Amino acid sequence: MGVRSDNPELWTFLESLRCGEVLFGTVAAIESFGVFVALDDGPEHPDFPGVGFITIPELSWRRFEAVSDVVQVGQRVSCEFLQFDTSNLEARLSLRAGQPDPFQAYADGVAVGQILHGQVTKLVPFGVFVQVADGVEGLVHLRELTLTPTEALSEVFPIGDQVTVVVTAIDRERRRLTLSQRQGPSHLR
Repeated sequence: MGVRSDNPELWTFLESLRCGEVLFGTVAAIESFGVFVALDDGPEHPDFPGVGFITIPELSWRRFEAVSDVVQVGQRVSCEFLQFDTSNLEARLSLRAGQPDPFQAYADGVAVGQILHGQVTKLVPFGVFVQVADGVEGLVHLRELTLTPTEALSEVFPIGDQVTVVVTAIDRERRRLTLSQRQGPSHLR
């Protein structure tokens, strides 16, 4: 793999692609580590179901449980070319790059100190994720929760529970919204 003489047609095709170029194809296979795409204009791959490959994070801006929630085998897709993976002789692609990032649009209309209402979506050892808009979640760190030492996180903040939070930080570059339940008018819960 990855030797130019092994598959000169494929190598030439992949070298001709430019970062940001939009490519069209069909979802050929879904794996736990990503999605293979058979590109319309590309040659066949000698080992994989498609020359294009989308890693899990590049599928969608939104959180999803299963890859099949985003794409299905046989589905037509348009993807942005990211890079030529010379070790696997494949085109690394992004499906989400062609979609507006809901976080950036949301960040335009929210400010630090603003009170938000949201739904608990995930519990992690270091806090709680709260969905404050479609496709936008923020983290309330443990130290920012109104939780006594004897209370279990899952009892006080069951998934699906509605909570009131305050925005404490907005990181556009890392797409992170930091929230607090302690700050603001009389412990917001």
